[in-house]
Amino acid sequence: MNFFRPIGLVMPEVKAPTRRVSFNERLIWTGLVLVVYLIMTEIPLYGAVPMGVSDPFYYLRVIFASNRGSLMELGIQPIVTAGMIIQLLGGSGIIQVDQSNPEDRALMSGVTKFFSLLMTSFIAIAYLLSGAYGTDLTLDTSLLIFIQLFFAGIVLMLLDELLQKGWGFGSGISLFIAAGVAQKILWNTLSPLPFPAEEEMGKSTGALIAYIQSLFNGENPLNAFLYRARLDAPTMLGLLSTAVLFLVVIYFQVLKVDLPVSYARYRGFRGRYPVKFLYVSNIPVILVSALLMDISFVGQIIWSRFNSDNSHFLLNLLATYDPVTNEATGGLVKYVVGPRNFTQFLADPLRGLIYAGLMIGLCVVFAVVWVGIGGLGPKDVAEKIVNSGMQIPGFRRSVKPIQSVLERYIPSVTVLGAITVGAIASISDFFGVFGSGMGILLTVGILYQLYETIAGEQLAEMYPFIRRLIGKE
Repeated sequence: MNFFRPIGLVMPEVKAPTRRVSFNERLIWTGLVLVVYLIMTEIPLYGAVPMGVSDPFYYLRVIFASNRGSLMELGIQPIVTAGMIIQLLGGSGIIQVDQSNPEDRALMSGVTKFFSLLMTSFIAIAYLLSGAYGTDLTLDTSLLIFIQLFFAGIVLMLLDELLQKGWGFGSGISLFIAAGVAQKILWNTLSPLPFPAEEEMGKSTGALIAYIQSLFNGENPLNAFLYRARLDAPTMLGLLSTAVLFLVVIYFQVLKVDLPVSYARYRGFRGRYPVKFLYVSNIPVILVSALLMDISFVGQIIWSRFNSDNSHFLLNLLATYDPVTNEATGGLVKYVVGPRNFTQFLADPLRGLIYAGLMIGLCVVFAVVWVGIGGLGPKDVAEKIVNSGMQIPGFRRSVKPIQSVLERYIPSVTVLGAITVGAIASISDFFGVFGSGMGILLTVGILYQLYETIAGEQLAEMYPFIRRLIGKE
């Protein structure tokens, strides 16, 4: 870590508040951060040439809060990828951090920022080399686009830090993902604008409006519910699947095992320690999404540069694309981006099964690793319970007995929760869910955490003694 110390000192940062920020003020800051992000998603990159081909990352953009051709072209992908690298370095012991040491935490924050900017630079250069903004760009234009993407990455990083330092609620990354998914769902449901394809014959993009138009045109209600002329157009089946998925994810989000605990200092004062079914929350999905998008991105670059005619045998093992639609047709990349509607799944069920297997398997791996390096294992949690003055009734107030109780639950919910989120994220896409299965999964978790945070802050605002009780003052 000492190697990165000089770098960490020069990284831009947002100062933590030196006073208690009121509930209303935090609400205002959160709203302002969201407005700035949404404005940046609508500002086009100056000098970029719009490409006529379809976007190969269209379905993954909602997960990474990005918007093609705008300042938010890269979204949170560099930040998430950098976080994944830092966690791997920490888990392997290359970087050792004492989270109880404020100086180490500050240094770790600086190192994470450095890797975020490094990944922003790398991905921006890769986009330029792949021809994403045109193949005949001058050096000056390429440099201008790079500068825009780089500084947009800095702004996004600071917006996220602004909320995490306590000026707002939650984290910027979570807020941006939720905003993008909500925007996508509303657009696919209610957009009155014509879908940009001749096959749709002027029907609206929004599934609900298009379905009503189909009924007025005398089309079969069931067929109009299940299908549209364009396979990638939003359908009522997708809308219904989205609503059902929301309910399923909410159910799993609140599913938990409550362990009884008592406080040694306050005799008779009892509480509950929840072990959630989704124990590591959505972390595995975010990390797997970043990994799969990076693989897809590398495949797209190599194909466009060295194998655009799909003639190289070895490179075909990585990726082949349709030059007209720009969609993956073979190689590894084909299976890291699964079917996006029921028709595509029926046309190639093997692709769907392999994609689901990859997603579930990688989610389990990342969940187990995250528990091990993130201080979420039975021993770590037992130490936190003991250090906070709590104990489980009927057991001695020491780490070992509490650890033995937690070992009955934490390993199981880690694996089962990861399998569940992996299955939901992959299989739900086969039914054309709006905002993607991963997006819904992330959004429900984000909104639930945001609700808990805001409710807790509002309670502490109304009853100040609670703030003293939980040690915030």
